[in-house]
Amino acid sequence: MKPGRALIIGGSMGGLCAGLLLLRAGWRVMICERAEEELVGRGAGIVTHPELSATLAACGIAPADALGVPVAARRLINRAGETVLTVARPQVTTSWDRLFRLLRRAFPDALYARGRSLVAIERPEGPVRAHFADGSTEEAELLVAADGFRSTVRSLLLPEVAPAYVGYVGWRGLVPEAAMRPALHAALFEDMTFYLPPGEQILGYPAAGEQDDLTPGRRRYNFVWYRPVAAETELPRLLTGISGRRHSLSIPPPEISPAVIEELRADAERLLPWPFAELIALCPRPFLQPIYDLAVPRMAVGAVAFLGDAAFIARPHVGAGVSKAALDALALARALEQAADLPQALSAYHAERHPQGLRAVRQGQALGACIDAAGVGQPDPAARAAARNPAHLLAETATLDFLAR
Repeated sequence: MKPGRALIIGGSMGGLCAGLLLLRAGWRVMICERAEEELVGRGAGIVTHPELSATLAACGIAPADALGVPVAARRLINRAGETVLTVARPQVTTSWDRLFRLLRRAFPDALYARGRSLVAIERPEGPVRAHFADGSTEEAELLVAADGFRSTVRSLLLPEVAPAYVGYVGWRGLVPEAAMRPALHAALFEDMTFYLPPGEQILGYPAAGEQDDLTPGRRRYNFVWYRPVAAETELPRLLTGISGRRHSLSIPPPEISPAVIEELRADAERLLPWPFAELIALCPRPFLQPIYDLAVPRMAVGAVAFLGDAAFIARPHVGAGVSKAALDALALARALEQAADLPQALSAYHAERHPQGLRAVRQGQALGACIDAAGVGQPDPAARAAARNPAHLLAETATLDFLAR
């Protein structure tokens, strides 16, 4: 098919990957991002995969230095902080900011518009007309919904599909390597480290430092602590900010109540091995991530394609949110290049990526079965037993092996 104009809603990882790949394929591209400010400082650590590196190469990005921090193994520690199990699994871990900056620097500034908040869509069958809060409009042969788990595009075209809270949250944070005393650094920094409190899970791994610094001593350590939180009672309290406003779905880190942070640190001291308790005490600003499941029934509506978390939300245990969005973008670009027309391209895109999205969601649910989901139906005993098996958990977390099964 002849390349036309593509309008991408959402300027984060998936939107940038789609934009770069479509530009290289000859499409005229515009990215519209609703945030006024640049999207840095919004994420924590991420685990990379070879598939992500291959997609970056297809986008024309080959970092001059390492993508992140090499990690050779996963370790499980006990309540005393002693290693009780080690599983070899070489991977590279990095920060959300580092990967975002690599993509953002590669995309032309003139084609990336911030402060463009979508409010309505006309003619989703195409050519699509998008209306924005500032009164402007854009038209395109193809609209790509890359606007994340709060997707406006999805709410307009598939209003019956919404994120489903799963009964637990993740507390996340980054601690500067320089702030870690030698004993703490030796206990955690070189590996992906796990601990399994009853009904909960915490893990951590190294990440790039401020301004993407990978210099030893200037990196950071990322943690995520999964904890049950009841939807009707505790979650509303956690999502109520210091301004008194009740936030939906998630809460900006500066809005989290200092009293809630102090509760978290006290619980860490009471429940966690000393390395993780000390790490959380050092974290300047932990942030809250309620965990959701979501799956769209189809990857396209008319001339609108869904991508990344706008299509599927897989729980963070999978460690593949960015890689999944990048692979969606790669599959979409390939389908557009190979098909005779747009309907054929989007049909091929759905056929390839919808099953993979479902697998990612199911893998996240299987791994999350180790956590006591408050107020949500528990998985069957066999699934829970598998998820609580340490060897299985260490082998399956943050890998893409499930995609081949």
